[in-house]
Amino acid sequence: MAAKILVFAGSLRHGAFSISTADAAQKELTLQGAEVTRISLGDYPLPIIDQNLEAEKGIPENAMKLGRQIAAHDGFLIASPEYNSSIPPLLKNALDWVSRIAKDGEKPFRPYQGKVAGLCSSSNGQFAGMRALYHLRAVLMNCQVEVITPQCSVGKASEAFDEKGGLKEKRLREAMHKVCATLIEHATMMSTRADR
Repeated sequence: MAAKILVFAGSLRHGAFSISTADAAQKELTLQGAEVTRISLGDYPLPIIDQNLEAEKGIPENAMKLGRQIAAHDGFLIASPEYNSSIPPLLKNALDWVSRIAKDGEKPFRPYQGKVAGLCSSSNGQFAGMRALYHLRAVLMNCQVEVITPQCSVGKASEAFDEKGGLKEKRLREAMHKVCATLIEHATMMSTRADR
């Protein structure tokens, strides 16, 4: 069975480099045989995480929907921009809300349990957004997600993509190939382990 991979970007901005990076990842994962679902965090609008709100009203329904999407896949890939050398607030807020989920109805439910993630970043700057990935990696690991070691960071992103949305540089294409191959391999292993 093909590995089921969820792909999303950490930005909603029109023309965001992270969306182009997610597009490239989606194509590569599909080429390598994964069953890919692409979502936008814009389809899951959430309030700023607030434990008073959570105590009063529970987990927002959009957080539950996002959590169910994550749980329904063997792994996920995030293409993140970099805000002030760290994780963009849209992405951090979504990840934090999903981490608060403990049940779905009366059933125990931990969306991140047994999941594996691949990380990509992009920026027009020389650091290619990779500083955000150190923080993103730490957050996901704290949520008990297995984060694969290979990552793909796209620098000078305004010049990095061709007219078909592919990565121009061979080095970046190879990095994306490795991220996707490793994610599929680990997601398949984790899924097989869970089925035993």
